[in-house]
Amino acid sequence: MADVAIKEKQVKLQVATLRAEESGAGIARIPRSAMAELGLTEGDVVQISAKRDTAARVVAPYPEDEGLEVIRLDGLQRANAGAGAGDMVALSRAEMRPATRVTFAPAQENLRLQGSAMALKRSFFGRPLVAGDTVATAGQQRLPAGDMPPQLRQMLNAPAYALAEVRLIVVSANPKGIVYIDENTEVELLAEYQEPQDARRTDVTYDDLGGLGDTINQLREMVELPLRYPELFQRLGVDPPRGVLLHGPPGTGKTRLARAVANESDAQFFLINGPEIMGSAYGESEKRLREIFEQATKSAPSILFIDEIDSIAPKRGQVTGEAEKRIVAQLLTLMDGLEPRTNLVVIAATNRPDAIDEALRRPGRFDREIVIGVPDEKGRREILGIHTRGMPLGDDVDLDELARTTFGFVGADMAALTREAAIEAVRRIMPKIDLEEGTIPPEVLEGVRVTRDDFLGALKRVQPSAMREVMVQAPNTRWSDIGGLDAARDKMIEGIELPLKHPDAFRRLGIRPAKGFLLYGPPGTGKTLLAKAAARESDANFIAIKSSDLLSKWYGESEQQIARLFARARAVAPTIIFIDELDSLVPARGSGTSGEPQVTERVVNTILAEMDGIEEMQSVVVIGATNRPNLIDPALLRPGRLDELIYVSVPNAEGRKRILEIHTSRMPLAKDVDLAALAEKADRFTGADLEDLVRRAGLAALKRSIDSDLVTLEDFEAALKDTRASVTEAMEKDYEKIQGEIKQQAMSVDPIGFFAPGMLKPVREQKHAEEPTKD
Repeated sequence: MADVAIKEKQVKLQVATLRAEESGAGIARIPRSAMAELGLTEGDVVQISAKRDTAARVVAPYPEDEGLEVIRLDGLQRANAGAGAGDMVALSRAEMRPATRVTFAPAQENLRLQGSAMALKRSFFGRPLVAGDTVATAGQQRLPAGDMPPQLRQMLNAPAYALAEVRLIVVSANPKGIVYIDENTEVELLAEYQEPQDARRTDVTYDDLGGLGDTINQLREMVELPLRYPELFQRLGVDPPRGVLLHGPPGTGKTRLARAVANESDAQFFLINGPEIMGSAYGESEKRLREIFEQATKSAPSILFIDEIDSIAPKRGQVTGEAEKRIVAQLLTLMDGLEPRTNLVVIAATNRPDAIDEALRRPGRFDREIVIGVPDEKGRREILGIHTRGMPLGDDVDLDELARTTFGFVGADMAALTREAAIEAVRRIMPKIDLEEGTIPPEVLEGVRVTRDDFLGALKRVQPSAMREVMVQAPNTRWSDIGGLDAARDKMIEGIELPLKHPDAFRRLGIRPAKGFLLYGPPGTGKTLLAKAAARESDANFIAIKSSDLLSKWYGESEQQIARLFARARAVAPTIIFIDELDSLVPARGSGTSGEPQVTERVVNTILAEMDGIEEMQSVVVIGATNRPNLIDPALLRPGRLDELIYVSVPNAEGRKRILEIHTSRMPLAKDVDLAALAEKADRFTGADLEDLVRRAGLAALKRSIDSDLVTLEDFEAALKDTRASVTEAMEKDYEKIQGEIKQQAMSVDPIGFFAPGMLKPVREQKHAEEPTKD
């Protein structure tokens, strides 16, 4: 009787989401109080009842959930129980029996499986199963340590069935009820897709979305709540939201998010791909649009998703075609004509929100606009965990390290990265495969692992999608490759590397990092080299820009190019923007008469606004390099824009020796070559001069004998006669004078940064001279 009482006892808990890395393991995290009330210990099986019954193994709650009456379930289990996040489910103790026979089938369309039933048996061994459930071959789950018993962890971390996670439906199980697979169970795998009966679609759930926690919560409020609980809005006497606009860079997961919301809301999903509704006949496009809205209304609750809405609803004032204008008008009418309680929500996605007709972007049509941005480090770690969920990873793979180094990557880039890494692993086992047999030996499949080297190889081929147009090859220069510039290097480390690698330290002290750096000095001293090393050592995206890339003959296009450049840099932050020969792009305003100087004046205004305007530059650093700093507009040189003005001087004797050591590191030198003595003789030589000296010494050795295998002191002496210092004493004095002048200029710029020093007085005198005298 006691056993019967325990079985009949129920506990009601509220559903919450499980962490993405634990999805597919068949576990449920419940409070310790509920475990005690039902007489459960970790690893026991519990029955979860809502619209239908399913089962899971019980695990202790997360530390942050202690004291909360919630049950953590993954997306598949929520679908199996017919419950969504926030719903109440009933829990009761369950007994499971060994299965005599279990039949599986693919739960994904266009997927045909021809696998070993033994592999399935191993993947699901001991896991509770119910006929009609959707389950996943989650492979190497690598569940976090936590306080889970080692035996339970070992059972849940089952060997991988394939390189990717595969979702299956339990078509039938004998006997009925909750069963588990043991060594005597007969397992069958059907080859073709089976439509789930009386269950939600599980092709995409919230567990398949990483780095979108806040966005999912916003969308659930706007979409899931009105679809599942329309009576709540009726009671409040307000109309539920009609539409949500998702916008952000391509590949961030807008379409996937809409599908996940439809599946989790148990709603019908209707997809409109912008160009598909365009028809050739007059009025055909509008008719197709009306038919889809009517069909979605009849199938309520439903979600109507319009992908790439900018292609069918552009700004009517900027398009010439009448068809586009009619479609926009039809869409406006349909969204206005939606009955308040039709239980239909329209979701639209675009990466060009400014191209959409403004009449759509108002409450009553698209009530809320949600930005889906580039994921941060934590988000990238979640996405990597999702894409490697069913992947057999090597022990040396550190997903946290990959998340740190993949800055600027969106979800689509992460998917490409894991796919490329898997292809690297496949390439490694290709010699072991006999192509004539047509099958891969099981022992080869068992032994395949995706290693850290595979991911590093994939990183060389996969670039952030937002950087495709401006991506330059990542610099290979390190601080150790730069000699004689210790003072400039230390300032760059303090101003660039520290804020990008340790932003928390700056927030803790309440100070902002530098926004920009100006490297100035004689030609050939290593200004460009410093910028490359800063980007390499800071692990930041590097955008190198020439003035010719930004200046255009068309009115206003140069300013648009700069605005796009800074917008893209913000999207893939941390980013270093390097502008070489800065004086040609931002000369002092008012220094010219007509023509091109007017273009550059507008460019100066745009750069000033981007660096110190309304929009914050988060983790974006601008580095400019010039050998004519006195020509640069003074407003750019003040703190808050180019904070640090770094003079890159000619190296001293010690610096010259270090530069010679770097350039001769691969050169076979004779014993009589004394680099310190050569450095003393090469007075006022810049880095470029010293590189030329080494090159000429090598040529002198080859001139002496084509079979030479050593470069001697005599060769260096000959090279010294052929080369000269490119910086003279007069130039050094001029730069020292300029160094003082530009600092004084930067401090004396007027508050609005418009007039250069010395300009105000002539203007006032001219105005005074033009005024007629009272006499």
